[in-house]
Amino acid sequence: MDIWSWICELPNSEVWADSDSPPVFELASCKSSGDGSTRSIQLKAERTAGSNSDELVTFTVSLQGFHPSSAGKTLWVSDTCHLNSENPFLPLLVQLLQDIITRSPTAQDSTCPRSQLQKLKPEPVAWIMETHSPESFSGFFTLVFLTRLFWLCSFDAPSEVGSMYFESLLGPNLEELAYKHWPVLRAFLITVGVDTELCFMRTVGYMLSKWLILREIGMGLRTLAPWPGHHAGFSYATEAHGLWLLKGYAPILAMKPTSGVGNKFVPQDLVLKYALAHQQLEATVQMEYTVQFLDGFIQVRAHVNNIRLHMVKLGYAQNDGEEKADERHFVSRARVWVGPEVGATYVGGVSLGRSTDNGEKEVELQRTLKSTHGESKIPSVKTRAKMATKSRIKNWRWDQDVEGNAAVFDAVLYDNKTGHEAATWRPISGDLGGNGLRNRQNGPNRPFTKMGGLVFAADEYGEGVEWRLSKEMEGSVLKWRIGGYVWVTYWPNEVKSTYYETRCVEWCDEVDLPLIPAK
Repeated sequence: MDIWSWICELPNSEVWADSDSPPVFELASCKSSGDGSTRSIQLKAERTAGSNSDELVTFTVSLQGFHPSSAGKTLWVSDTCHLNSENPFLPLLVQLLQDIITRSPTAQDSTCPRSQLQKLKPEPVAWIMETHSPESFSGFFTLVFLTRLFWLCSFDAPSEVGSMYFESLLGPNLEELAYKHWPVLRAFLITVGVDTELCFMRTVGYMLSKWLILREIGMGLRTLAPWPGHHAGFSYATEAHGLWLLKGYAPILAMKPTSGVGNKFVPQDLVLKYALAHQQLEATVQMEYTVQFLDGFIQVRAHVNNIRLHMVKLGYAQNDGEEKADERHFVSRARVWVGPEVGATYVGGVSLGRSTDNGEKEVELQRTLKSTHGESKIPSVKTRAKMATKSRIKNWRWDQDVEGNAAVFDAVLYDNKTGHEAATWRPISGDLGGNGLRNRQNGPNRPFTKMGGLVFAADEYGEGVEWRLSKEMEGSVLKWRIGGYVWVTYWPNEVKSTYYETRCVEWCDEVDLPLIPAK
């Protein structure tokens, strides 16, 4: 569905110039099961003449055939675009993005509510349009347009329109929403800033969550297209100011199940599962690095600056009367790696800055002593002793390791009562009672923040890692890879349930490593 190419060709369309009817792009259509009439969702372009021979065009999204008493119904009207301007369709894209951002399901208790968001500036959007070819930009525009259309068809139209949207529009174009055109989306998110990025990605996550829920439970729709599992989430990486930055997003139902009672919706715990489905994992990995040019080799050092992982509830208001509204998944393991590209031959060695921490136990040993005096057979001195072993179990264990030339930073969550690893534990007969991770967001020794987030800082991973590179690489800019696995687990927190599961997502990207000495 190449909507952008159709829009760009409008000013030069001879059919448009010679016809009184507005050009129509049919977004989706189907035959009615009742009378056999055609129902469709259409995008129309209507042109008018402005002052000083300025040609104007307005776009509308309309429904045809859904209302027997009328020829059609208009769902949305765009702002006016000036065809004679240098960038005629910039107002259209800015309006679509602004509508998406202002409707974002921001996280509860967010410090940046929708009402405080500033109006999106057109300059960064214009730069994105000018620096990318129409072919690469087309996929990004499709993502933006379908995201805006989600609200129109799902909330502002009859249920039949919403069904057509999910089945005939969103499903067939999932490759666009699986971030097939990453470079443009990456450039857009970096350019517009983190507040706008969060609003945009939470809207996309909410839309995908709804589609995945419908795919699970059916809701009367025909079989929907399978979710492209190799695109479980979106990530991008960048380098700036001595930091490698990796950011990732993944709706919970898009993550791969690794354990649990199954990811299908069943009557038991249906309300709980529905509440859990409206969640998204948001990850930020910051690695600080330095480069030194020494005699005979180049030394590259890196250590964890911050790993921030949050499970965000995608919703609009907290339902105080529903106890399951506060239930959420929690991060149970994070594995981050960074290092040269696969097959690199310029690395001479890797050195880790943290040794393996072998757990220590305190052992108390006492002995029993018996003795007799004289001819008496009864001991006159008697002592008793006990042997005790003390061990301390922490919630989190941090490790460093290597895989090839890549350094691996691992954080694993344990139940501090039983010692079980949370990401791999399987309860016996579904018994989740008595685990040490209940009420995990409360209390002074909780392993998570009050909002269910998690932050690892530099002091928890030691001094970092060091690579020695060939001196011949001086003056070049290398591609360094950075990625990670994140496991999230659900155990009942404040409700009684036997439902549990663990899911996993993988992200991997590239960042620059400039090996250019300062002048």
